[in-house]
Amino acid sequence: MADLKAIDTNIQSRSRERIASVLSDLRGELVRKSIHMLIAFVPGIATLAGVMPTLAILGVGVLAYASAEYARIHGRRVVLISSLTVLASRPRDRGRFVLGPVTLGVGAMLALLLYPAPAAFIAIYALAFGDGIASLVGKAIGRTKILPGSTLEGSFACFLAVFAVSFAMTDSFSIGLAVALAATVLEALPTDDMDNIILPVGVGLLSTILLAL
Repeated sequence: MADLKAIDTNIQSRSRERIASVLSDLRGELVRKSIHMLIAFVPGIATLAGVMPTLAILGVGVLAYASAEYARIHGRRVVLISSLTVLASRPRDRGRFVLGPVTLGVGAMLALLLYPAPAAFIAIYALAFGDGIASLVGKAIGRTKILPGSTLEGSFACFLAVFAVSFAMTDSFSIGLAVALAATVLEALPTDDMDNIILPVGVGLLSTILLAL
């Protein structure tokens, strides 16, 4: 009887540890993607201030973050930036330079540099919401693995988010569908933080071509 109680206690303890681990991962993902989605303000800033000032703001932001992250991995914490980085970092990022915010800023900059509006804006919104929502949904309810790090549920959420954005900006069902499909494929690829560059560049290129037809 005592053995059964010990086994039951052990099972309950492991179950609580698993739940705590899942909640911790989900909290980190929520913080990470909330920061990630802030890139959606870039099109508005570019509209109000112009492309070049927006590029300058993004460049300064990337350099400031990179400097803070360099200081952090060498034992010197920068107020707020280092704390947020640690809170939002994935297990694979622990103890090393967290590259995500750098590629996020560079991805938005490339979209503005390479493509005209509204293609550049569609690309940035796809980066902000397609990638962000896919990760949150995949982490929360994703069960069907399709590629390493990607789930069917997360990819479907990405498709819906990008379709809604691209359709709203172009008023074209066919363009919205094509852009959403492309974004979903690019987001699902196992490219780690490089998807922050690959996704907006790919979506921006396709949007530019389709809008010119």
